[in-house]
Amino acid sequence: GPEELALLEKLLGLPKGNKYGVQGERKVPVLQTNNGPGLTGLITIAAHLVKQAKKDQLLGSTAEEKAVVQQWLEYRVTQVDGCSSKEDTRIILKNLNIHLEDKVYLAGNIFTLADVLMYYGLHHVMVDLTVQEKEKYLNVSRWFNHIQHYPGVRQHLSNVIFIKNRLYTNAH
Repeated sequence: GPEELALLEKLLGLPKGNKYGVQGERKVPVLQTNNGPGLTGLITIAAHLVKQAKKDQLLGSTAEEKAVVQQWLEYRVTQVDGCSSKEDTRIILKNLNIHLEDKVYLAGNIFTLADVLMYYGLHHVMVDLTVQEKEKYLNVSRWFNHIQHYPGVRQHLSNVIFIKNRLYTNAH
């Protein structure tokens, strides 16, 4: 929601000054603009901020990367934000774990907006995982740990602790 858009602004090095609201019972973020209608929806606003910051590479460089980034942003808004049970969470972590098996980032070898928003969306989930669960979803844990140490991403969010040697033992 608005909180993560504020985090994203800071990460992108944009000046503060955007006004955010929320709309409807699903609390969809809205960006109030001075001229005309505001922008609605996390993905729309986030992409707008990325372009404002002239960091378009965060949306992917090739057509394929762009499609993959878009796909994960959709997944974040439809699946992760809609997840209401332990079972939903388990399915999401399982899907991500499979996807990240041979990748550093969600879109392969480049850090994108998908990583940022998925990190923000999953932070509250990862905080609550047991050591066993973190080991069960090792690829997710490795990716999450990598993203939380990416310059400017974590900000004031709590650092999630992982047992380091476990993350990389079977990677080599």
